[in-house]
Amino acid sequence: MTTIQLLLWLPAIALSALATIDGEYRGRRRQVYICKPLTTALILLGALIADGGGAYRWLIVAGLVFSLAGDVFLMLPRDRFREGLVSFAVAHLLYIGAFAGGWAWTGVPATAWLVLLAVWAAFSAVLLPGARGLRVPVALYGALLLLMAGAAIGRADALGGPAWWAAVGAVLFAFSDAVIGWNKFLRPFRAAQALILGSYFPAQALIVLSI
Repeated sequence: MTTIQLLLWLPAIALSALATIDGEYRGRRRQVYICKPLTTALILLGALIADGGGAYRWLIVAGLVFSLAGDVFLMLPRDRFREGLVSFAVAHLLYIGAFAGGWAWTGVPATAWLVLLAVWAAFSAVLLPGARGLRVPVALYGALLLLMAGAAIGRADALGGPAWWAAVGAVLFAFSDAVIGWNKFLRPFRAAQALILGSYFPAQALIVLSI
């Protein structure tokens, strides 16, 4: 990606993301229906025009395609949470495939694994009672988030440089999904959409920048 492309790409993502958040809070559903998938599509475009990356890039591209499908399912008027959960689970599996390697598991500091496991255990204990019929899928999804974040951190520890963008992105992605779970299964709160989307879109963009 050239400097000019980057300077056009990042502001376009930011404006579309802000329009999505604005639409959520103003109740402008048409604006959300347009801008939310548009933001993810713009991030996907960045992955498509990125230079090099090989199999890593195409796994990220595939993950973004499933993320785009998940975005659409989660914003529909009818409850499509299960479909959205499955779409994002596939996206995380693809991201794990991109991040994983000989370094992915052995390179993660023990303290990082302990922190990730503690966060997963705490949120599972808090959120799963309210998930009712979705307890097993939500618990498995949380485990995928843990593995994705761990793989990204391990890769960054081994390779350094742009790999750290993906590590930060993976952690932000996990935070965004944790807020979704809190808002849906525990206690809805007004700032939820700002926190969810304000971390989700940067997370995806950072993962693309790691290419």
